[in-house]
Amino acid sequence: MPRGRTWHHAAPVLTVIAMLIVVWYAGAAYLNAPQVIERQLADNPNWSLGELLPLTWSMGRPVLPAPHQVLIDMWTSIVDWPLDSPRNLLFHTGVTAASTLIGFVLGALLGALLAVAIVHSRTLDRSLFPWIIASQTVPVLAIAPIVIVALGSMGLTGVFPKSIISMYLCFFPVTVALVKGLRSPGVFEQELMHTYAANRGQVFRMLRMPASLPYLFPSLRVGIAAALVGAIVAELPTGAQAGLGSRLLNGSYYGQTVQIWSALIMASLLGLLLTGSVAWAERRFTPGGRK
Repeated sequence: MPRGRTWHHAAPVLTVIAMLIVVWYAGAAYLNAPQVIERQLADNPNWSLGELLPLTWSMGRPVLPAPHQVLIDMWTSIVDWPLDSPRNLLFHTGVTAASTLIGFVLGALLGALLAVAIVHSRTLDRSLFPWIIASQTVPVLAIAPIVIVALGSMGLTGVFPKSIISMYLCFFPVTVALVKGLRSPGVFEQELMHTYAANRGQVFRMLRMPASLPYLFPSLRVGIAAALVGAIVAELPTGAQAGLGSRLLNGSYYGQTVQIWSALIMASLLGLLLTGSVAWAERRFTPGGRK
């Protein structure tokens, strides 16, 4: 890709990032200023803005940490500790990523199986599909502790119980989108397949599946993002010892706001990586994405 064209695509993203950083620094100064004035500048009534701003951006336990504080915390967490140490941010990221990916695979498979069954059975369409929609009205925060405790009593601990929560959030968008995609071929295309004496399996493989791909991959992007949310949520109310949710919870307990924001930024980066991987697969495996 030519350099000018690359800059044309990158400039809007970089501009938005720059604006967000400026707003972030301004928000940190505004929210941290009252504590700085009360604790550090109380004996200096003639303080200036040049004295105030550096102090608001260097507090040990700020209300809102400055961006450089978050980046330093992420860097020191990754560099100063072994990769298998609970103090290493990448260790927690790997645990959450494992739960997310397992839940995503399970959710995608479950959603695909349900979609195929619904498309080929009018009875399941009328009886099962409403329950699939109703399942998403149950708050995940309510069912996560129940599922994890129940599976733990059966001896299933670690990554797998959290993956079940990820699967629960992931399967729904895949099911809904794939049902629509499998039903997208029109009457003309289906009748054309019948004129060639194609059986149901051939119609599904040669017509319905290719027609469903433009619907499938967007749902997979939504599904893997939902799976990440499910994995983090599953780590919050259960006292998990590892994962980004566990790091968020520990930071909240001990008032380590910098640690909380480091985990949030790492979760965002992980989400971008996962959805970007699905987008790459879409460009690789769909005819329209190869252009």
